[in-house]
Amino acid sequence: LIAHWHIHTSDKPFTCSDCGKSFSVSCHFFRHCRVHTGEKPYCCAGCGKSFQWSKTLITHWRIHTGE
Repeated sequence: LIAHWHIHTSDKPFTCSDCGKSFSVSCHFFRHCRVHTGEKPYCCAGCGKSFQWSKTLITHWRIHTGE
């Protein structure tokens, strides 16, 4: 409930130490950290290419499915 409460206020307790950008939700903060670390946790099962964002993987997957 507390995590949800931050969405409705201007409270942004999660601040990036690399660039100073702040977030109200921890998962958004951790997702943002990939910009600085270069982590690519989403791997294509078809070709092995990795992506930082799940949406990019979904778009890429269309190459293999023909959609």
